[in-house]
Amino acid sequence: MTDQLLLLLAVGLSVGLLLPSLMTMMMMCCLRRKKNQQNQYQELLSSVPSVPSCSAPVILVTQGSWTSPTDVPFTLPPRFIPQNVGELTTDEGVEKKEEEGMKVDTRRDILAHRGSLSVRTWYPVGSVLAGLYTVTPLGEVVAPPPGMATRLCFSVEYRHSSEQLMVSLLRLGNLPPHFHSNVTLVELRLLPDDRRPRQAKARGTGPDPEFCDCLIFQVSAVSVLKSTLSVCVLSVDKHGKRHAVGRVLFPLEGELGQAGRVLWRDLDPEEATQCSELGDVQVSLSYSPSLQRLSVAVLKARGLQLLTDSGVCVQVSLQIHTQAVKTKRSCVVTGGQEHLFDYRVTFKLRPQSLDESCLRFELQQPKDNSSESPSLLGVLVLGPFMYARGPQLQHWMDMVNETQEPVKLWHRLSRAT
Repeated sequence: MTDQLLLLLAVGLSVGLLLPSLMTMMMMCCLRRKKNQQNQYQELLSSVPSVPSCSAPVILVTQGSWTSPTDVPFTLPPRFIPQNVGELTTDEGVEKKEEEGMKVDTRRDILAHRGSLSVRTWYPVGSVLAGLYTVTPLGEVVAPPPGMATRLCFSVEYRHSSEQLMVSLLRLGNLPPHFHSNVTLVELRLLPDDRRPRQAKARGTGPDPEFCDCLIFQVSAVSVLKSTLSVCVLSVDKHGKRHAVGRVLFPLEGELGQAGRVLWRDLDPEEATQCSELGDVQVSLSYSPSLQRLSVAVLKARGLQLLTDSGVCVQVSLQIHTQAVKTKRSCVVTGGQEHLFDYRVTFKLRPQSLDESCLRFELQQPKDNSSESPSLLGVLVLGPFMYARGPQLQHWMDMVNETQEPVKLWHRLSRAT
């Protein structure tokens, strides 16, 4: 038993001494094999691409090292000076000299135009114009340049297959400063027969509001050439009151050849614009709910189609439903292109009757024989939705909303129905 224990102890000591040696030999073999594999790798190609000699100059951003991220050199471009080619006496030499001189002049022009910013080596990338980046301070209103009128940008196109006139409103330019903070509206009509206006609202405010609206008129190919597009620009303040900015009258005859082209037209001031064949009349309305009083003022008329030189009068009637409650007539006024009436009249009207009443204006021209009825020059009806549309309806609604404040507006006359 003692001999066996001694034998086992000798074997254990031998194994304990041999195990570290074996582990050391295995680690050395692994390191040698790994070193041999690394020596077998091929050399990587350079990351800098080769550039042919005949190609244009290339800026290698990765080449070199910068001292700091903000260290960007700014140098003036070199000036191209023609080389001294000596005295050339032959015709070929003279032609070569002229050709080199033209190249030098061209390069000088390019340098003067493109600027002088360079990166690492000379390579022009452009110049900065400080005037393009000036910003108007907030809240400051810039007046339009003197002598420039408010302009409307639009386009017209007629589609014969569907008999549709398409009007695209693009933008309004050089709006007067006192309208910059208001909402801009545009009303379009196709004169002389269109009574229902199409309306568009600007996307923003300021001196140059944009629209980007397309409005369609259904009209035959024969009638469209005899029509005139009327574009009326209105400005609505914060109280909802409308102010006329101006109008564009665009005859369509001869203007539909180039479809889709962008057009710019100056707006005629509203006071100097005549938009109907029978003439216009300026009316002022105001209503007092506490006094139950409707005040009407016929100020002036323009562009009337007079039959004789006997003068013009205006007849104002208050109607409830189809019955004329009260009728008043002004005195006869004579004039040229514009007749000044300044005729004022009041009617007793309860607030409950505002939605069922209307005002009818008749421009009349008396005849020499007083027993004969006067000639009717034109008719205007102002009232709620039951009686009127467009500006006539809007004028009545403005009067109702702006109590005791006179609302003045021009209206076109129509034929009696």
